[in-house]
Amino acid sequence: MINKKIKICLALCLLTASLWSGETIAQEQPSAASKAENYIRRNEYANAIKVLLPIASKKNPSTLNLERLADSYLYLKNYGAAENWYARVVQRTDYKKESLLNYAEALKQNGKYREAKVQFQKYESEFGALPEVTLAIAGADSALVWLEKPTGHVIRNEEHLNTDKAEFGAFPSQNLGLLYTAEPTLDHKKRSGMTGESYLKIFSTDKGAANANLDQGKQVVGLFNEAAYHVGPVISNKEGDVLFVTRTYPGADAERYRAYGKTVKRKNLELKIYKKNNNGWTEVNFPYNNVKDYSLGHAALSADEQTLYFASDMPGGLGGVDIWYSELQSDGSWGKPQNAGAVINSAGDEMFPTVYGDDFYFSSNGFAGMGGLDIFRAKGAKGSFNGRVNLRFPINSAGDDFAFVVSHKDEHEAHGYLSSNRSGGKGNDDIYAFGYVRPKITIRLEGLTINKKTKEIIPGATVSLFAANRQLLGKVQSDGSALFTFPIEENENYKLFAEKEGFHADSLRVGPIKANKDTVVKVTLALEPVFTVGDKFVLENIYYDFDKHNIRPDAALVLDQLVRTMRDNPTLKIELSSHTDSRGNDNYNMALSQRRAQAAVDYIISQGIDRDRLVARGYGETRLINHCANGVKCSDDEHQANRRTEVEVLAF
Repeated sequence: MINKKIKICLALCLLTASLWSGETIAQEQPSAASKAENYIRRNEYANAIKVLLPIASKKNPSTLNLERLADSYLYLKNYGAAENWYARVVQRTDYKKESLLNYAEALKQNGKYREAKVQFQKYESEFGALPEVTLAIAGADSALVWLEKPTGHVIRNEEHLNTDKAEFGAFPSQNLGLLYTAEPTLDHKKRSGMTGESYLKIFSTDKGAANANLDQGKQVVGLFNEAAYHVGPVISNKEGDVLFVTRTYPGADAERYRAYGKTVKRKNLELKIYKKNNNGWTEVNFPYNNVKDYSLGHAALSADEQTLYFASDMPGGLGGVDIWYSELQSDGSWGKPQNAGAVINSAGDEMFPTVYGDDFYFSSNGFAGMGGLDIFRAKGAKGSFNGRVNLRFPINSAGDDFAFVVSHKDEHEAHGYLSSNRSGGKGNDDIYAFGYVRPKITIRLEGLTINKKTKEIIPGATVSLFAANRQLLGKVQSDGSALFTFPIEENENYKLFAEKEGFHADSLRVGPIKANKDTVVKVTLALEPVFTVGDKFVLENIYYDFDKHNIRPDAALVLDQLVRTMRDNPTLKIELSSHTDSRGNDNYNMALSQRRAQAAVDYIISQGIDRDRLVARGYGETRLINHCANGVKCSDDEHQANRRTEVEVLAF
């Protein structure tokens, strides 16, 4: 958000990821670093990462290449990887000051608000105050308050519809079902160099009964989906016979600008209108498209369908991308675009407008918020709005939250959809259903954080509450008396997770709770001190297939926790050792265990941890933990227990 180039790129990416392409490049074979620079110049970040990751994983990579890798992950909204690599960058002395801001922004996007605030304040102390830094700090402070006091909304991932790719922009239409934008199954002949995935297309699924789970849809055949590049999002009028479709312009015209000393071109977005008639659909160009100078898309209609809202970075706005509107004229044409004004627009980016009655919803990164894009509501129409409010947690999250659409609302309840790349989803962007019903019975979870060994209280521990599907519901710090509290729902399962630097985390399952009156549930979380030199512990649930050394997906999840521990404790150095079962030749097992240990260490290094903090050691079958020695008959589970990975603390 802070770095202007990154900010504009992310905004346009969310304006359905414009196609980017570069001018002709010299024909000689470039070095790997030069090849990566060429990809970045053309904003082909997925391709750049493929080149930069091997470079950055070597010993003593340059700060510039680390920054390029971190920037590429940030462009693609992979905030976890961006945080890991920026964390290495800011340990250097020759990093660009923008990298410190981007590191802070990645921390914020990952929900680490206190850590992000520290980095924003560090930037202010070293380089001076900026309005956007002040705004980011205010957003981090607000997020901590909102996490402690969530609204009554219930968020449900539409897991039958969503995939590991992007789905967003749900819109209930009259005749075509629920329309949404998604990445089809990857077509290697037609994919975006920016994201590495297929170009976005429009899909449709049956809306089903109210509050029912959505099923995965099918790509709409013909019409607008035949365009060469990105298509979506789409909306329709009430009758379903007029469609407003955002797409990447497929022709030769493009916006040209300078980057890295070269002229490059960017294909912008345009808005197309499809009108149904007896012969099918007629395509009409929205008269204010100008693909050589700006992008325009994300349409929304007022309740009376006389006003068309859209997002654009056209000249004359208040920031990067603003929300504009056009009024329907008596002759059926659309009037000259007008800016929606300063209540809606900011110095940042605003997009994804929707309307329900006199409620106007939109997403912005230009006002204090929890993550990148937050969802806001205001009252009014056209260029006259008031009462802008952030919809808070859990409608908003540490990620990008957008495309908020209300399908039903009255004084008692509300239902609809939103899109988000928040943690806990199935893919990049996911579609979520939301519901709100006025609460009746309140159930409060109260807890205490203590030292497991001494039983003394531990104030300042970070406590997170997760739903059964691992979705984050809230995060607080235990107070000066080591107490914390969360509101919870009846008949739901939860998991509590408490952590603090210098301690092993503790977790606890809670629920389901049945209550017929306001209820308080009390729990205790006990954290064990960690990291005395010489301490050893087994990484639970990290196993290897027989005679293999590759990192299995279940093992990667456990190693990710170790990465997090090492990142949170920068002075920690460890020996990571691997052990085999007794089957096979002793010398071969010794070599196999060394390969396994090295594979685990290489994985941790690939996540941004300095290789100097890790030692890989294989012990073969010399340290069995049960009776299964050579020649002893044992079950597969008994042999599996010996194929383990251990960690020993070398320095802290």
